[in-house]
Formats: sequence, structure tokens, C-alpha cells
Amino acid sequence: MARDWSELHELATDLFAWPTDADGWEQYRLTQEQLDFFNEQGYLAGVKILDAKQIEVLRSELAEFFEADHQGRELWYEYHTNESTTPETVLFHALGAWRLRPAFHDVLWAPGFVMAASQLLGGPVRFWHDQLFCKPAKHGGVVAWHQDYSYWTRTKPINHLTCWIGLDDATNENGCVQYIPGSHKWDLLPITGLAGNMEAIRDVLDDQQWEQFQHPVGAELKAGEATFHHPLMVHGSFENRVDRPRRATVINAFRDGVVSDKNEELLTGVPPIAVGQKMEGPFFPLLFDPASVA
Repeated sequence: MARDWSELHELATDLFAWPTDADGWEQYRLTQEQLDFFNEQGYLAGVKILDAKQIEVLRSELAEFFEADHQGRELWYEYHTNESTTPETVLFHALGAWRLRPAFHDVLWAPGFVMAASQLLGGPVRFWHDQLFCKPAKHGGVVAWHQDYSYWTRTKPINHLTCWIGLDDATNENGCVQYIPGSHKWDLLPITGLAGNMEAIRDVLDDQQWEQFQHPVGAELKAGEATFHHPLMVHGSFENRVDRPRRATVINAFRDGVVSDKNEELLTGVPPIAVGQKMEGPFFPLLFDPASVA
């Protein structure tokens, strides 16, 4: 039986250095200009999270996940070797890597992530779940346009945040995240599919939204950089047709105090949390409280 790293709610390795005082946290703090941009546009790209060594270790652990008989495979919440709806393209998508390997566990406590997340959420950061999105070279599939919260309505209120961290350089050519700036101010849209038709979202947009939709912005990143976005932000990514992969790990979080809105299990294999009860416990650890470093 593989070790379940979700049982540990602190750093497991020395891959990340946790600052010991307020001065040590300053290097990770977002500027007011960055916060204002996020609030106005719905996203913030180019935030450095990982260094070269951290990227290398995460890539090494990720390579193990592509093997069919990898240790710990019973711990995944979801595991799709190919979630693409077209047979000629591939989209590897999995949830729960933090339970399987120490580096994917520890990236949740990356200082650059937790500080930025606490500022963008306006308070203590609690873990929701992680994801892997990987597009191989030359035939990587799409992630269709969507809002993350449309898949998370089993929790409320809307006080969530997504952090997408590149394990490779992400460009328009290899399928970086695309945003519709300002769309986080729209209402919640119906789900039109996660890995299928990029055009399906047209059916749920009014004419004004469709006009805004004609001007997407690609969040191009260097490996180790992240883009953060609001849970109502409309985003997606196109195919990877170039000769290098586009691999990413995603951390989904919410502000401490979000509650369950469903009596059934919220993630596969995780004990249910009753409607109205606070999201907490071993699978939803508190990652960072900014008051602790004030």
C-alpha cells in the first residue's frame, strides 16, 4: 500500500523553504497594482512559484503518473489518461496528485502560492483539490471554454481561486490558458463540456458576451510561473501542435469558511461533509493564514 501524503499537513521535504518571519514573506507579496489588475480583469499571470530544481523534481514525479502501474494509483480522485473527445489528440487530466508524491504534496505549501492566494482571497487559504493538465507534443487536446465554479457548486459561497502553474513554458502555440478578460463579472453559465467542442459555449452566451468573447488573451508563461484566476472567469486552451509538451499542475483553493452544499461525497473516496458544514478536515487542510505573519 502506497503512502497517502494527504495525512501530512505540512511540508514533507526541503524542496520549499517556509519563511520564518514577516520579512521573509515580503518577497512573495503581490503589489497593489497586481491586485487591482486581478480584480478588474479576473486573472493575474506571470507570478513566479517554482525554481529550476522544483520544476525538475515535479516533472520527475509526473513522469511516473503516465505509467499504467504507478504506485499509489488507487489514491486518485480522478485519473484520465486521455480526456480528449477526439481520438487524434490527447489530454491527460488527473485529480489528487498531492496524495501520491511528496513534491506534489509540498507544492500546496509553496510560499509564492500561499501568499498570493491569501491576498487574492482576502484571508486564510484552505485547499480544495489539485489537478494535472498535460498536453503532449504535436497532438495535445483542447480544454474547452468554461468557468471553474460551474463544476464546484457543491461548495458555497463563491470564494474560490485557481492557480495554474506551468511545468513547461506555456505559449499560444502549445496551448497556454486563454482568458476572456472581465468575464469573471458575468453570471454562472451552464456547463458545455470540459474537453470537447471549443465552439459549444456560443450557445450559452448573449450577443454582448459573444462580442467580448472575440478578444481572448493568452496567459503565456515561463516554466515555474503561474496564472491565477477568479472562479467565474471564462477560460480554456487550444490544441498543442508544436514539438514540445505543455504540462501543468493546478491548485484550487478557497477562503477558509466556505461550506459544503451537498450531502454526498465531494471528491471520490472522500468522506461527505454535510450541507452547511464548514469545508475542513484531513482532505481540505488550512494552507496559510496571513494573520500568522502579520
